[in-house]
Amino acid sequence: MGKPVFRFAPSPNGELHLGHALSALTGLEMARRLGGRFLLRIEDIDLARARPEHVEAILEDLAWLGLTWEEPVLRQSEHFPVYREAAARLDRLGLVYPCFMTRAELAAALSARPQAADPDGAPRIARHETGLAPQEAAARMASGQPFALRLDMTRALAVLRDRPGGGELSFAEIDADGTTRRIAARPARWGDAVIVRKDVPASYHLAVVVDDARQGVTHVTRGLDLYAATDLHRLLQLLLGLPEPVYHHHRLITDASGRKLSKSARDTSLRALRATGATPREIRRLTGFG
Repeated sequence: MGKPVFRFAPSPNGELHLGHALSALTGLEMARRLGGRFLLRIEDIDLARARPEHVEAILEDLAWLGLTWEEPVLRQSEHFPVYREAAARLDRLGLVYPCFMTRAELAAALSARPQAADPDGAPRIARHETGLAPQEAAARMASGQPFALRLDMTRALAVLRDRPGGGELSFAEIDADGTTRRIAARPARWGDAVIVRKDVPASYHLAVVVDDARQGVTHVTRGLDLYAATDLHRLLQLLLGLPEPVYHHHRLITDASGRKLSKSARDTSLRALRATGATPREIRRLTGFG
């Protein structure tokens, strides 16, 4: 069966904070406890926000914290052809379609139906709402108009139902005490999720399932803020014939108001804590690994 494989996969669009330390340490400690391997992956498909200096800062912060990982480190921006092929496989199954909606149009759709939002707060789109005949969509694509590729959720679920065994939609969740249970997945709440962005040949959802499979990741440890995303990831794994990992969604670190720490809000970063004299031991204590 081989050793269990864990990974920590930050995005280099800002400085790491205590929440990242919690996630990285959770994966590393579980890997050590189970005698597994620990990988680092740089999820930098967002070329507009990813910065080389953030990559170097991530490596420095994690090394300072005492983490070690296997080399080489996979950087998503160097593997776009892999994601293109995965999207092409979904296209050959007739499960994706182009969407030309602008940010303004998406915002208007959400404003008109605020109750119809996906778990990330974006408008939950269905194929009939794009309002484009195939010929018009083809003409826009030929003219070079930017478009995203969305997964036709209705068709995708129908494809699974027609497969032998019905394509069970659930995932394995392992708790902190080692208890494993099956959780029913509900990908329909995402609507027709974006699988390929307008600017790069993947979305987070597509890239993460492809990379977990090709890196042999057996245990995905990440925060509870990504719990709902597992529904969609499990669906993509089944559609693409990818192996199923075990998931562990850990608690989140929040501020005094209960808000999850984020890079965009400039919450206290590991680098800032280091500058004030914090030690790796103190970071471990603050994240519950004292």
